[in-house]
Amino acid sequence: MLSYQHAYHAGNYADVLKHIVLIQSLKYLKAKDKPLCYIDTHAGSGDYKLNSNEAQKNQEFLGGIGSLWQRDDLPACVAYYINLVKDFNYSEQLSHYPGSPLIAGQLLGENDRLFLYELHTAESRLLNDCVKKDKRIKVFRADGLKDSLGLLPPKENRGLILIDPSYEIKHEYQTVVDALKAMHKRFATGCYCLWYPVVARKRNQYMERALQTSGIKNIQLFELGILPDSEEHGMTASGIIVINPPWTLLADMQTVLPWLAEILGENQQGHYRAEQLVGE
Repeated sequence: MLSYQHAYHAGNYADVLKHIVLIQSLKYLKAKDKPLCYIDTHAGSGDYKLNSNEAQKNQEFLGGIGSLWQRDDLPACVAYYINLVKDFNYSEQLSHYPGSPLIAGQLLGENDRLFLYELHTAESRLLNDCVKKDKRIKVFRADGLKDSLGLLPPKENRGLILIDPSYEIKHEYQTVVDALKAMHKRFATGCYCLWYPVVARKRNQYMERALQTSGIKNIQLFELGILPDSEEHGMTASGIIVINPPWTLLADMQTVLPWLAEILGENQQGHYRAEQLVGE
């Protein structure tokens, strides 16, 4: 359960989608000058060096942010994301990729709070070293799906919760739905972002149906695929499900996703979804 390390996948097409949605959601929430609580249930190590042995093994970033880095025709949402990542690089060359905690930290203000959970011992240690100078941030080596429930509702009464498991075990598709239902019961107005991979479409269909029948309202789904669904081993697409999304998000993603599918899809086989899964 603790074998997953994001360093092998940092900056890939799944990160591109996840972080564009995260950025657009946080920008919207921060348009209101009130404190915000950010919770990351699977925070990873925070900062990823793309020249590391892990990142270089499969060079997944080349099919993600690497394909966007030098382009001059980026849609506005993608350009904002690329410029934010450039802030973490010391030259025009792409060498570092910030994880969700650093991206959130860059967008949030001095009166906001960030709670980062990471159960993997080595990853948690790296994360703590990465953010320890930031007084807004608390790092926990704990199960974020279970332990973060105690933070809800946050004292700010405004918050974004990012849930980004590895899905190494099949029952996580059910676990995340149960966790979301429990979180939403305590904090119904929060914005929840749930990332998912597509490795076996039936599991995703089950999770979607479970959310559609959960009683939770206002759910949107955004998915980016680089290859058609397959019975072969490996991820062909990934997505992010957003509860209580910014009202601008669906229109933004309906513009961005077709472009990303065309640019990042392999052999012109890219595809996407952008839809309202449950109405308000």
